[in-house]
Amino acid sequence: MSYTVDFTTVSTVGLESSPVAAALAGLRANEARYFKNKYDHVFTVEPASDAQAAIDWVHRILKEERDIVISSRPLEATAFEVEGIRMAYVFYESGLSINVMYTIDDAGKRAVGFKLSEGMDVPEELAAKFKFARQKSRLAGTIRGSYFVIKNEY
Repeated sequence: MSYTVDFTTVSTVGLESSPVAAALAGLRANEARYFKNKYDHVFTVEPASDAQAAIDWVHRILKEERDIVISSRPLEATAFEVEGIRMAYVFYESGLSINVMYTIDDAGKRAVGFKLSEGMDVPEELAAKFKFARQKSRLAGTIRGSYFVIKNEY
């Protein structure tokens, strides 16, 4: 069953098994606020079991672009399109959030972003490959993030 993410009242619904559930919920709410403010898009997520196509797409890009396989279990995911950009998010039990921004127009931006919830360690599969910058969020505390540009077609 899908869940509409409320960024005014942060809830851990769907994320309870994460050791950093409150921080991950804040990170998810932060994304929901961004999409509401920038695109007037309501951010909804589904349990991983109902969002396998989105998860498979993200995992395929990670594997083919950088030979990355995420060891943590996906809890929730979403995929949608706004203003010609295909977006996908996967929220993992470890506190990791991965998003793919894939502009449909060939000349557009295409990237994979990683965000780490406050209180989690950098996952082993990312530690040697990326440096993480810090940003403050009212909803999520300190978020550490990194990204890479997608080179191939998906």
